[in-house]
Amino acid sequence: MAAKKDETASFVLRFTQKIFENTDGGPEVQWRGHIRHVQSDEDKRFSEFEDVAKFIQTKLADLTIQAMEDKSPEEQKGILSKSFDLWKKMAFDAPRMVIDTLKDPKKQVAQIQSQINQVQDAIGHKIEEKIGQKLEIDEWRTASKSDYHHLVEMMSKMSKTLEDLNEKVEGLSK
Repeated sequence: MAAKKDETASFVLRFTQKIFENTDGGPEVQWRGHIRHVQSDEDKRFSEFEDVAKFIQTKLADLTIQAMEDKSPEEQKGILSKSFDLWKKMAFDAPRMVIDTLKDPKKQVAQIQSQINQVQDAIGHKIEEKIGQKLEIDEWRTASKSDYHHLVEMMSKMSKTLEDLNEKVEGLSK
């Protein structure tokens, strides 16, 4: 059996809301956005969510076609069928999720925060099981470039210290 080949497609999706008065003086809301395919750096601006789905579907279809080049026609048909199943699900779920988010953003943010909290709790429990103490994940933050450089510096110092200790141990064993 041939080795499995994993392919990745990443997208960055940004929405912008514009609130303005219509000609009758009433409030209007317009959503626009921008989507970028990370691997190819291709992007598209949109005002309709269908354009987003089409952009993503095109990129994923290209990826699927490239991955199937060495497959038999029967295997290609099966792979495409499974790939289309994903799009059937997305076509059903994604527009509803976006509309729900636009209708009640606070509710959607609360749901996302709830999911994040569940993941944090699960991670915290796993860490506690492994090392026997609870770490407060809420106090964690994303590492900055200076944090990264500090860590690299500390690791270099530790490596040098280990080398020195190894030399001393070798000297003692002689």
